[in-house]
Amino acid sequence: MTDKNRILIVDDDDVVRQSYLRSLESTSCQVAAASDGEEALQTMEQNPFDVVLLDMRMPGQDGLSVLRTIKQKWPESEVVIITGYPTVDSAKEAVRLGAYDYVAKPVGPQDVINVADGAMTRKQWALRRVPEEKDIASGARAA
Repeated sequence: MTDKNRILIVDDDDVVRQSYLRSLESTSCQVAAASDGEEALQTMEQNPFDVVLLDMRMPGQDGLSVLRTIKQKWPESEVVIITGYPTVDSAKEAVRLGAYDYVAKPVGPQDVINVADGAMTRKQWALRRVPEEKDIASGARAA
């Protein structure tokens, strides 16, 4: 990850937010935090993040509704759901809505780094594919 990569941590538990922030300090990226879904969406409106680490259960909007909004407004952002209450149904719904990954708490420091790095890599590959697909569709790469 580079310092241009931006990660948003969204969790209503201050200890969890601080833990993820400390875990990601060793990476060379910009990290911010939000305590609930509304704050997360306001933060995204100001300057969209590349990766969002998103808690499932929070006061106000739950993680799935925040995920739905993020993927509608900022489809290029990758979202990782991190939950202390994992279920098969919520995992399926998260993936259907476009989540990059679904992780059960507790999450260790290296797990936070690995999942954020994986989401960032997926975003970078997706951004590289888009121009190629447009070139092929327009016939620019005809043999």
